[in-house]
Amino acid sequence: MKALVTVGVLVAMLVAVVGGAAVLVQQVVGKNLTTIPVSEAFPDEKGRPAPVGGAQNILLLGSDSRVESDARDLLAKGAQRSDVMMLVHVPADGSHVSIMSIMRDLWLPVPGHGEAKVNAALAWGGTALSIQTVETFLGARIDHVAIIDFEGLSDMTTALGGVPVDNRAPFTTTNPELGGPFFFPGGPVSLEGEKALAFVRERKAFATGDYQRVANQQALLRGILDRAISRDVLADPQALTAFASETSKNLTVDAGFTLPRIASLAYSLRGLDSSGFSFFTVPTGGTGTSPDGQSIVTVDPEATERLRQALRTDTVRDFERSLVRAK
Repeated sequence: MKALVTVGVLVAMLVAVVGGAAVLVQQVVGKNLTTIPVSEAFPDEKGRPAPVGGAQNILLLGSDSRVESDARDLLAKGAQRSDVMMLVHVPADGSHVSIMSIMRDLWLPVPGHGEAKVNAALAWGGTALSIQTVETFLGARIDHVAIIDFEGLSDMTTALGGVPVDNRAPFTTTNPELGGPFFFPGGPVSLEGEKALAFVRERKAFATGDYQRVANQQALLRGILDRAISRDVLADPQALTAFASETSKNLTVDAGFTLPRIASLAYSLRGLDSSGFSFFTVPTGGTGTSPDGQSIVTVDPEATERLRQALRTDTVRDFERSLVRAK
């Protein structure tokens, strides 16, 4: 896994704009940012969903590298799988940002490959196939795509001096490759460096597996967001520069997601604090087994259709609230 990409695209730019750091964006973020040509980042235009006026959908990909590579190699087929997949929805009125996790083992039609786990699309066809798969599933146009190097998460959390997280499920890590073992007690914890990586990568310690891992990814992302726009970071040029640098040097975006467009998006969100960002997971039908024996996550057809309608009508926040009421 490589990423909690929302931090790279939205938080770093939001921090820069809220902090009035236009020079920092140009000199630090602009220098570090890597881009993918639009012609390679997106699928062919034919058959793609139409945009919803004023709304923005940004597909955020993280990946577990299969080769010695950096973000510039994401287009290489077979190189990586998207271990983290999130859709950031910014409504036309900029009143809220909804960040939706898509389970990596969700069993979906992958164009040209039949049904498979959604995270296989990046390995088979780069960002273009990932976008096409998600657009087919959700019936919604992806306006931009972004990827951030997972290992950079360690430096990002360290640059912030640690990140506060409300840990809802105490656990001890089980994978020696993650370092440790680390114990994460329930309640408030501060995470940085390799402990932050271990926190979001662990899944075998939980009875609910990837469901809890996704919840932990969201919790750390919330913590990074809270910390990045805190007054002590915004008021500290050194801390702000360090965070922007560590974020942007691990960030890859489609070439159409230019600095002016990113800055414009961030400016449209200038009235939001961290409470204006919310997180949820695409409703699923639970776990199951694929015809070829893989452990998978199944689709909830009824909830998926309601989500598709919400994306078409720019009412994702209302859909999200309906999930809370249904619990």
